[in-house]
Amino acid sequence: MDIKISFEDGLKVNAITSEFAIKTDQPKENGGDASAPDPFTIFLGSIGTCAGYYALKFCQTRDISMEGFEIDLSNDFNQKKKRAENIKINFTLPESFPKKYHKALLKSVDQCTVKNTILFGPNIDIGIN
Repeated sequence: MDIKISFEDGLKVNAITSEFAIKTDQPKENGGDASAPDPFTIFLGSIGTCAGYYALKFCQTRDISMEGFEIDLSNDFNQKKKRAENIKINFTLPESFPKKYHKALLKSVDQCTVKNTILFGPNIDIGIN
């Protein structure tokens, strides 16, 4: 997948794919307009939505309702190193969710492509054309 990066006024930086534009901005305290999420928020959101996708597919294939199903994502951010050191994904399951599927759900979500890409560290080459 190729993504082009474009710039708007202020501190707005966008990722353009063949079908979508993912808009970012910086918070006002960082000099932005806060018109869109900052890139780090989108990064965390991609982890959470990837986990959500795997949870949703797990439930759909077993005809389990998603009503009352919640996912919360939090992180411990190290200001000195400018990075998250711990990211936690926590599921709140409705009482109707079958207990026999708890471990299987976690195993399914563990397949999240975004999480696995981070864990197994891709090479990132930065260059100039």
